[in-house]
Amino acid sequence: MGELAPEAIEAARKLFAGPCGFVAGAASLDSLPAIALPEIAFAGRSNVGKSSLVNALTGRRTLARTSSRPGHTRQINFFDLGGRLGLVDLPGYGFAQVSRSMKEAWQDLAAAYLRGRPTLKRVCLLIDARHGVKEADRETMKNLDSAAVSYQLVLTKADQLRPAEVPRAIAAAEAVARKHGAAHPEVLATSSETGQGLAELRAEIVVAAGLG
Repeated sequence: MGELAPEAIEAARKLFAGPCGFVAGAASLDSLPAIALPEIAFAGRSNVGKSSLVNALTGRRTLARTSSRPGHTRQINFFDLGGRLGLVDLPGYGFAQVSRSMKEAWQDLAAAYLRGRPTLKRVCLLIDARHGVKEADRETMKNLDSAAVSYQLVLTKADQLRPAEVPRAIAAAEAVARKHGAAHPEVLATSSETGQGLAELRAEIVVAAGLG
């Protein structure tokens, strides 16, 4: 991955260490909060660790609600980071113990948000490092390509791989990303448990949002 300047990493650390609060939870297009800040959204399969990653990035345990039960995030949750950046936690796709109609409603809401939010600067598309890019992820990547939404693959739970397996997981994900026009070419490996890759991801987010 490209070398990030130490000052960029430090500026990002300061931003993410600052005030961060819950703004709104939107279960319908009508309830989306007003457009105010540049936004970075987090998407991924159910139980990939989106809420855990948002908490880890901001150094908080309970900012975003987490659950071991897939499908726990049932709305789009918006957070304000220091009055400068919006963080957006999207409902997980794939497995969820809910009705098909409810699942489709979540996905329709997320798709409408992704297509129609002019301040959305990038989507962090989370991939479980243990399993790699799945068919549901590929479908989401095609949809993001079609919507011309910039996104970056971010491996989660990298601490559950052996050290030698991490570069292979990154290379495999980057090979997939190269086939998609809207995908950022570099893949980051992260762990909400150990903090691996979080400083780099914070810096990437700040740059993508035009804040650094």
